[in-house]
Amino acid sequence: MENFIFSINVTMPIFLVMVLGWFLKQIGMLNDNFVTVANKFNFQVTLPFLLFRDLSSVDIKAVFDLKYVLFCAIASSICFWVIWGGTKLFMKDKSMTGAFVQASFRSSAAVMGLAFIQNLYGQSAMGPLMIIGAVPLYNIYSVIVLTFEAQGSEESSQKNKIKEACINILKNPIIIAIFLGLVVSLLEIDFPVLVDKTVNNVAQMATPLALIALGAGFEGRKALGKIKPTLVASFIKLIAQAAIFLPIAAWMGFDGEKMIALIVMLAAPTTPSCYIMAKNMDNDGVLTASIVVTTTLLAAFTLTGWIFLLKTMGLI
Repeated sequence: MENFIFSINVTMPIFLVMVLGWFLKQIGMLNDNFVTVANKFNFQVTLPFLLFRDLSSVDIKAVFDLKYVLFCAIASSICFWVIWGGTKLFMKDKSMTGAFVQASFRSSAAVMGLAFIQNLYGQSAMGPLMIIGAVPLYNIYSVIVLTFEAQGSEESSQKNKIKEACINILKNPIIIAIFLGLVVSLLEIDFPVLVDKTVNNVAQMATPLALIALGAGFEGRKALGKIKPTLVASFIKLIAQAAIFLPIAAWMGFDGEKMIALIVMLAAPTTPSCYIMAKNMDNDGVLTASIVVTTTLLAAFTLTGWIFLLKTMGLI
């Protein structure tokens, strides 16, 4: 019961902020222009600041574990390519492919994950290590699939798609922020308090603004028409990936903070930044929002189950 209450306390406030955004849109306080501007602002400013702050504040050299980082990177890569391949084979409506793939494999590592780990362990070094292994690949793979599966992309040649994907990766503000955060951490650069507080103030806006915009942009009736792919993606995101890779992680000797960070990577809800990227790159925002909302609501139950199972086995 304690684990269930803990998971509820982590996931439900996030879900309720989305509900607040939806409610404010219904009463006319927010409009479509707000959603568009907020999504762009989040993608280009607040989320990069959040990732930069989280990585630059950790002594990467002191806690670096190559085996763990490689496991995160390889597991994330396998999940992405298998899901994309399966979606290309079995999904009939090809316009949903990019959104479905991204939302099925990409966890809320920065927005929700670190908060989840810190609630259990306080300040954690394993969360940033998981971010190093997984989040750059989350963004690179997301850019690739959203570029190749964007509406109207079939009109472009394969060569142009590859060129466009490379350009999108290089100019992706989240990837740039991760790189800069690593550089600052490795060089042990200390900024003045003025700079630190400014970065922190902007970073703190990322999660609530992303959730408000997601809720305000949520189209319930359209989402109901895509309930089947939403439920399939939610199963992959919350259960299937973890069921495959957590036993392998346990066999490799990972436990404690490392295992909790892997739960976040493999079984946390879909990150709200999926919705922001899908909307910015001409993919299915309705399906993405539906998957984010559904996985966030269900995660209180599934994360509780994973925590209970791993505690029973003595892995956390």
